[in-house]
Amino acid sequence: MIDLLIRGGRVLDPARGLDRRAHVLIDGGRVRGVVAPDEAPPARAAIDAAGLWVAPGLIDMHVHLREPGGEHKETIATGAAAAVAGGFTTVAAMANTNPVNDDPELTRWIIARAEAAGLARVLPIAAVTKGLAGETLTDFAALRAAGAVAFSDDGAPIMRREIMRAALAAGRQVDAAVIAHAEDRTLAGGGIVHAGPVAERLGLPGMPGVAESAMVERDCALAAAVGARLHIAHLSTAAAVAIVRAARAAGTRVTAEAAPHHFTLDAEAVAERGALAKMNPPLRTRADVAAVCAALADGTIDVIASDHAPHHADEKALGMAAAPFGVIGLETTLPLVLELVHAGVLDAATAIAALTVGPARALGIAAGTLAPDAVADVTLIDPDVAWTIDPTAFRSRSRNTPFAGRAVRGLAVAVCLAGRVVDHHLGGRYTR
Repeated sequence: MIDLLIRGGRVLDPARGLDRRAHVLIDGGRVRGVVAPDEAPPARAAIDAAGLWVAPGLIDMHVHLREPGGEHKETIATGAAAAVAGGFTTVAAMANTNPVNDDPELTRWIIARAEAAGLARVLPIAAVTKGLAGETLTDFAALRAAGAVAFSDDGAPIMRREIMRAALAAGRQVDAAVIAHAEDRTLAGGGIVHAGPVAERLGLPGMPGVAESAMVERDCALAAAVGARLHIAHLSTAAAVAIVRAARAAGTRVTAEAAPHHFTLDAEAVAERGALAKMNPPLRTRADVAAVCAALADGTIDVIASDHAPHHADEKALGMAAAPFGVIGLETTLPLVLELVHAGVLDAATAIAALTVGPARALGIAAGTLAPDAVADVTLIDPDVAWTIDPTAFRSRSRNTPFAGRAVRGLAVAVCLAGRVVDHHLGGRYTR
């Protein structure tokens, strides 16, 4: 008798090219097999997954959990709760906390806090440079040994070419990716929205797309020279997409992510939502949105990540000039991705791959699959349930989203962590 039988769902495991109706067998915290519907063994507990998608546990490799130092915005526990509510079993937390995660002791502390919460797995991303100052490299080997899965000064672009090259070389030594926030601040010019008609109409300083593409070009060239793993965070422009596509074709070890706001919204949302639509990189043109969607469809962008950036309501109420950059996304990413599926922009397998095996490979972690003996992290999705995004119902401590009131289709109805059902809306579908 096995511990859990997930019965009769559409099993999507892009890591193995699997897309069929089947049962998933879980025992001892691990996947024991994916079998035909007529091969169901007895089980101590069962989930009727008819009409649902059964996927490897979703992975968000770009979140800001704010703890330590910003607990009024989010904590590791509330962020982990938001993650499982959104269907994510694993999240990778950026280093721009206070103090910065540039010390192995803090890396270990983050892991311990997440384990105590008992919800989503939290994988620390350590800082590239001490204090995110862009000058002195952290101890990559010590941070890696403490549990860091990657390195990033996200939000603080590394402006000095020689520092970025050294960081990539250090990442290669410990077999970890360097995650780049691609922004040339000498070109960004203090802009807070995309440079273009909306910025001009609203009288706001604009950030040109070349501030992103110039840095992507630099970092791809450096990664090619060093032979290192580079990950480009939140691609937002057609020009940057084209650079990544060419670099990948040339054999550069570069992966890239898109955030849902960059493939569902354009700069016009700033006029409608104000500071709730202020993020960095900013919302771009419709042509840029189309380019990001096309890159997701052809695999140039192989990761979807929320860039979950919680802020207190009082901070976002300061207005466009003073409000901080960033929007939350752990609880809205999946339905926004499913918009692309329902619209025929992405097929289901491509969408799930970008939320599972894509980030797992970018981070170099053993996750994102339902292969036999894999840890049984599973997300069950109802792709068709209609609902309206309501920030007041979020598990996150913050509410800063431009998607409030948006009608969507698709929801994570359950997640399992190592075979343990930790969050579900299954009703009578779940029997024990």
